[in-house]
Amino acid sequence: MKIICDWKKCKKIGSYKAPVERDNSKKTRMLCLEHIKIFNKKWNYFQNMSNEEVEYFIKSDLTWHKSTKSFGSSENFFNLLWNNALEDKLNIFKSSNFEKFKKTRLTNNDKDALDIMELKYEAKWEEIQKKFKILVKKYHPDKNQGNKKFEDKLKKITLAYSQLKMTMGKK
Repeated sequence: MKIICDWKKCKKIGSYKAPVERDNSKKTRMLCLEHIKIFNKKWNYFQNMSNEEVEYFIKSDLTWHKSTKSFGSSENFFNLLWNNALEDKLNIFKSSNFEKFKKTRLTNNDKDALDIMELKYEAKWEEIQKKFKILVKKYHPDKNQGNKKFEDKLKKITLAYSQLKMTMGKK
């Protein structure tokens, strides 16, 4: 079936798609080569838009026109990973110093991270870095024949270190 060009009074075959609307819909019309060239020269996506609308479109285009979440958002990937790591369903990281835990000025995430890394709450940044290197060597999958248990523990240690680096590494 041949499609005729959708230009006024044109009888040529329409082989080229042209958008019907500028709202990114899938609606198109078919034009011949001559008319698609004319259409493309005149096409202005931003026609009839105010400067503010054009500016908003361009800013929105940076994120593919999808809403973004702030880093602290509960939907943030790091937060989801961190919260899942803290569930500790296997009870690998039980905290035995709960009273001491409550009295410190660290955030709950910092305290949990220090527990995961088997450090005291008063640990200094240099001690945290040293312990991280030791734990990475100890739990690395290459050292443990790819054992999933050790791999999961290493992930938790890495997340804990990232948490501490964000809050304590800058001091």
